[in-house]
Amino acid sequence: MLGSNTRKGASAMEHAKSIRIVRLDGHSLTLDELVAAARFGAQVELTNEAREALRRSRELADKIAREKRVAYGITTGFGDFATVAVPEEMSAKLSNNLIYSHCTATGEPYAREVVRAMMLLRANALCVGVSGVRPVLVEKLVEMLNKGVTPVVPQKGSLGASGDLAPLSHMGLVLLGCGEAEYEGRVLPGAEAMKAAGIEPLDSLACKEGLGITNGTCAMTAVGGLALYDAIRAAKLADLISSLTLTALAGQLNAFQERLHTLRGQPGQILVARNLRRLTEGCEILQNSQGDRVQDAYALRCIPQVHGAIRDALAFVKSRVDIELNAVTDNPLLFLEDEAVISGGNFHGEPMALPFDYLGIAEAELASISERRTERMVNAALSNGLTPFLTTEGGLNSGFMIVQYSAASMVSENKVLAHPASVDSIPSSANQEDFVSMGTTAARKAGTILENTLSVLAFELLTACQAVDIRRRVGTHGEGLSPVHEAIFRHVREKVDFYETDREIWPDIRAVEAMVRSGELLDIAEELVPELE
Repeated sequence: MLGSNTRKGASAMEHAKSIRIVRLDGHSLTLDELVAAARFGAQVELTNEAREALRRSRELADKIAREKRVAYGITTGFGDFATVAVPEEMSAKLSNNLIYSHCTATGEPYAREVVRAMMLLRANALCVGVSGVRPVLVEKLVEMLNKGVTPVVPQKGSLGASGDLAPLSHMGLVLLGCGEAEYEGRVLPGAEAMKAAGIEPLDSLACKEGLGITNGTCAMTAVGGLALYDAIRAAKLADLISSLTLTALAGQLNAFQERLHTLRGQPGQILVARNLRRLTEGCEILQNSQGDRVQDAYALRCIPQVHGAIRDALAFVKSRVDIELNAVTDNPLLFLEDEAVISGGNFHGEPMALPFDYLGIAEAELASISERRTERMVNAALSNGLTPFLTTEGGLNSGFMIVQYSAASMVSENKVLAHPASVDSIPSSANQEDFVSMGTTAARKAGTILENTLSVLAFELLTACQAVDIRRRVGTHGEGLSPVHEAIFRHVREKVDFYETDREIWPDIRAVEAMVRSGELLDIAEELVPELE
C-alpha cells in the first residue's frame, strides 16, 4: 500500500501521504492509513473476506428477526425501551427512527477530515462481521468516501458511552438522503450531495442497522486519532525547535550525554537526548559556549526528560488507538458459531477517554516548556547576553515582548483544557446508561490543545531565529550553526526578515505558523538528519 518513493527515514506524514489505497478487513487498519484516507484522499476498498463476513452476519440478523427471538435493537426498542417488543414488520422503521431521533448534535461542524475518519472507522468495524448490517450499507459509506461526500456533523452532543450516538446519527442521515453534506466545497442537503456525486441513497435501513451506524467510539477515535498523529509530529518538531533555542541561548551540551540518560533508562528521554546531539552537531556557537556556566535552567537542561516523557505518553496513547482502530464497538454483537446475540458494553468510551485525556496533558506540557524557552530568549536577565526583548533599539521598539505574552496566553488556556474529561459522568436514558466516559470531549479538548501547542512552537521558532541573529551580532561565540539549524534558519528567513525595528508582526507569525503546521520543517530536518527520531 506504500508508494515506491518512501525513503529510509521518511516521516510519518510522508508515509501517510504515500498510501494510495486503504483496504478494509476489520482487522489491520493503521493510524497512517486512517490519516491517508481522511486527510490525503486515499481510495478505500473492501476485501473479499470483509464482504463475505458482512453477508454471513446479515443472514443471521435476518434469521433472528424472522424467528422473533428477543434481541436488543433487533426485536426490541433502545436504551430504557429495551423491554418493549417491536414486531418484525416495524424493525426497519425502528432503525430509521433511531437515526432521526438521535441526530441531536450541535455546535460548529467537525472538519472534513474528522468526518471522513469517522466514516472509515465505522466501515472498518462493521467489516468484522458481527454487527448484522447489510453489505450495501458499508459499500455506501465507502462510496461516499471515494466520491467525496462528507456529512455535516456538529461537534457537541456525545457522552462517549452508548457509542457516539449523536454525531454518528448525523453521519447516518446522509446514507438515507437526509441531513446535510459537503460536496466539492459546497454544503448541500444530503439528497442533493448524494445525487451530485452519483450515489443512490438507501431507501431505508434494515433491522439492527440503526445501532450498527450509531453504536461505537468512531467519533472520539477519529478526533483523537488525528490529534495523536499530529502530536507525534509536533513532539519531533519540538526537539528541532528547542535545539535551535539551545543554540541561541548558548546552552551547555553536557546535559545531553548518552551515558547520563542511559543511567535513568527512560526510553523517550534517551531518544530525545540522541536527537539533540544529532541536531547540534557541528555548531560553532555551541562549541564556543561550553563552560560558560556549570548548568542551564530546566527548560534547556531537562529537554530530554520533559520531551522524553511526552514521547512515552504519546507511545502509550498510540498503543491504545492502534487497538481501537480495529475494535468492534457496537451492541449487541452476533456470533455465527452458536447464533448467540450478546448484549454488552463495547461501545463504552472509557478505554479511549483516559488515553485522550493523557494526550491532552502531554500536548499541554510540550507547549508549557516551549513558552519557558521563549521567555528565556526575550528576558535579558535570563538570555546569556542577548538584548532585552531581542530588539536592537529598546524603548522606542518593543521587539518580541508581546510574542511571549501570546504564547503564555495559549499555555494558560491549555492548562484549563487539560483538566480530564474522563473524571466526569452524568446519567442518561432514565439511568439505564448511568456511567459515561466523556471520551469525545477528551478527544476534542486534545485537538484544541494541540492547535494551541503548534502556535506556541511557532512562536518559539520565530523567537529563536531572531535570537540567533542577535547572538551573531553580539559576536561573542561566533556565527556558525549546525547544518540542519542553518537550513531551518534560512528557510524561515526566506519568509520572515530580521525584526530590526517594530513593524506589523502578525504576518511573520502567520508565516511561521504555516511552516510549523505544513510539515515542511521536518522534511528539511529529516533530509539532513535522516536518523531523526
